[in-house]
Amino acid sequence: MKDTEREAKRWFLQAADDFKFVQWVLKEGVFFDKGCFVAQQAGEKALKSCLYSTGKRRVIGHSLLEMIIELIGIDKEFVKLQGQAKRLDRFYITTRYPNGLPGGSPFQYYTKNDLAEAASDLKTIFEVSRGFLSKNGINS
Repeated sequence: MKDTEREAKRWFLQAADDFKFVQWVLKEGVFFDKGCFVAQQAGEKALKSCLYSTGKRRVIGHSLLEMIIELIGIDKEFVKLQGQAKRLDRFYITTRYPNGLPGGSPFQYYTKNDLAEAASDLKTIFEVSRGFLSKNGINS
């Protein structure tokens, strides 16, 4: 197995574990800010796994949208993920730092509905990513 295949699997497995955490937080009905952040992180890891599967040796950055744009050049299936990527990218800073918001703290702003939408967007990213990995011979 090539190193990039192994790396793609490692990243996707971690993304899947993060997705389980998002689902748990949603079920528990607590820590919505942290759940939204982890949803963004799980999406980032899933997309990074796709980029690793193409032979990339280093994948740097945190923007899901930028990764989607790069992946569109490889597989047009990723076009349909632009909205999900944009929505999840909003959680990268504002869910963690009070100065990312005009007032208050992140735990005061995010709701169960925010997390439910994030989980739905993440599910769509996972479905497309899993399909892409499978097409590239990587079972996740």
